[in-house]
Amino acid sequence: MSRPHARPRTVAPTNDLTQAVDERTRHLLGRPATARRSRLVPRSLMIADIVGLSLAYLVATHHWGGHGVPGSTRELVLFACSLPAWLLVARVHGLYHRDEERTDHCTTDDIVGVFHLVTIGAWLLLVVSRLEGWNGPSIISLTGFWLLAVILVPLSRTVARRLCRRSRAYVQNTVIVGAGDIGQLICRKLIKHPEYGANVVGFVDRSPKVRRPDLPEHLSILGGPDRLPEIIERLHVERVVIAFSNAPVSELLALLRRLRPLPIQIDLVPWLFELIGARVSVHAVEGLTLIGLPAGRRSTTSRILKRAIDIVAATIGLIVLSPLMAYIAIRIRRDSPGPILFRQTRLGTGMKEFTALKFRTMKLDTDQEAHREYIRKTMSLQVAAEGNGLFKLDRGDAVTKTGRWLRRTSLDELPQLINVLKGDMSLVGPRPCIPYEAENFAPHHLERFSMPQGITGLWQVAARANSTYLEALDLDVAYVRDWSLGLDLRLILRTPLQLLRQRASTT
Repeated sequence: MSRPHARPRTVAPTNDLTQAVDERTRHLLGRPATARRSRLVPRSLMIADIVGLSLAYLVATHHWGGHGVPGSTRELVLFACSLPAWLLVARVHGLYHRDEERTDHCTTDDIVGVFHLVTIGAWLLLVVSRLEGWNGPSIISLTGFWLLAVILVPLSRTVARRLCRRSRAYVQNTVIVGAGDIGQLICRKLIKHPEYGANVVGFVDRSPKVRRPDLPEHLSILGGPDRLPEIIERLHVERVVIAFSNAPVSELLALLRRLRPLPIQIDLVPWLFELIGARVSVHAVEGLTLIGLPAGRRSTTSRILKRAIDIVAATIGLIVLSPLMAYIAIRIRRDSPGPILFRQTRLGTGMKEFTALKFRTMKLDTDQEAHREYIRKTMSLQVAAEGNGLFKLDRGDAVTKTGRWLRRTSLDELPQLINVLKGDMSLVGPRPCIPYEAENFAPHHLERFSMPQGITGLWQVAARANSTYLEALDLDVAYVRDWSLGLDLRLILRTPLQLLRQRASTT
């Protein structure tokens, strides 16, 4: 039985550090020195790029080469000789080492880089072939190769990353410097997201705060900041997170200078991190580093493009998914008496009320007071998220048989495409909240209403059931602050994968 209010135990300098960590960490210490993410992922991605490019080339020359065969021996040899140049261009675009730097990096973040890689490579292939007097590849086959490579390279990278994450070499032993509220919050997020591959071995702090109730009890205070180099060496630490330690700034600076030559990734939680998003710019004035926040205003052109994408995508979605929606409607009608659609008042842009549409998943006359009380309780840093899902309170007696299936697959939200078409919502944006939920918002949470609310968004993709209600609100605010059309595209691409992962975890 864990002790939710126990203070993490501190390891005395004379104790063996390996006895202060859990069994999983001790198992990872048995890895060979070469079994590290910094070696595993770049090599796997290089192989994936070669496979994706080669498949694209073979298919393109076979179908559009004019001979019905994958090109001549000379063509194949020349293409194989060009592969190192492709890898070099990919490296210049930073496509091999971001996984080591960023815990949440995924293939959708590579889309722009892969597009540039394939486009540059295809043009170079065309130019070199013409300069050498080589008549192939033809424009048609080259266009087909470009299109296939844009698709097959990300797919092969996705497979490579999935395989890497199954290897214990992918896992990075992680130490968090600072066991206050922020340090423990970061620890919770890393633990709840095993796909990040961060194994938190413990904290470094002289004056830790009381442990959060949702953190494992085995996490210990391994010592003070002065002991950090020893901890890194003894526990094979690959990532260090600096999270508002109580140590003096001068001590931390001296410590970090000692750590820089080591083969570890150092992450700093910046001051005013609540305002700093992923789109900040880093520049300097005579060597003094400055962080520039993006402008809060969004151009009219961007808003028009976002709305145009919503209209086109919602129209196509309603047409393509109409047979599925008709099938769902029949199942709901047969399952329980009542309407097919559930209508609920939600808050949209500028806190303007609108009627959100969803497929009904609960029995009629279900009391909503339990949900109101649930939301009020979850507005706390100390409350853990429900395992069944953040916003869908576990009320098995009120949910219908068809409703459980719809909630598990998120198909109950399909009618919201009508809300998107009407302009009440967007495909991507903050989750549209119920009016009584806004009663518990902090002032900065109101920023989420400066943009259209969405069917999917940052919290659905990045967190879902692994976040508390308060953390999900912060993710909505982060989305609004960092919004761009590119971010919307990445979230749309990641949503189906997240739904498949969520379904797999519940079956």
